[in-house]
Amino acid sequence: QVQLVESGGGLVQPGGSLRLSCAASGLIFSIYDMGWYRQAPGKQRELVATITSVGTTTYPDFVKGRFTISRDNAKNTVYLQMNSLKPEDTAVYYCNGRLRAWEFWGQGTQVTVSS
Repeated sequence: QVQLVESGGGLVQPGGSLRLSCAASGLIFSIYDMGWYRQAPGKQRELVATITSVGTTTYPDFVKGRFTISRDNAKNTVYLQMNSLKPEDTAVYYCNGRLRAWEFWGQGTQVTVSS
């Protein structure tokens, strides 16, 4: 059974940082492309960052220079380092794993940016 378990969310002040982790099990982690998405109340889920099985990363413009995705294949874990957080970054953050037709999601972790 494939499981993706996110952790590291919480409440942070504007300008602060958080590091999210996603621990994967039940799959050959190293061959999956991994990603982070987020969904704010009343909005559609949106892509935040992706990293391919060979380590190529992509980011939308609204997080470039602030967020960094990385992976540790030895630990079956993908990370999202978030710096210079803004109130508009408040959302539930979801981990995603994808390989051809297979796609898996974690349960999400809440990130709240507020003073």
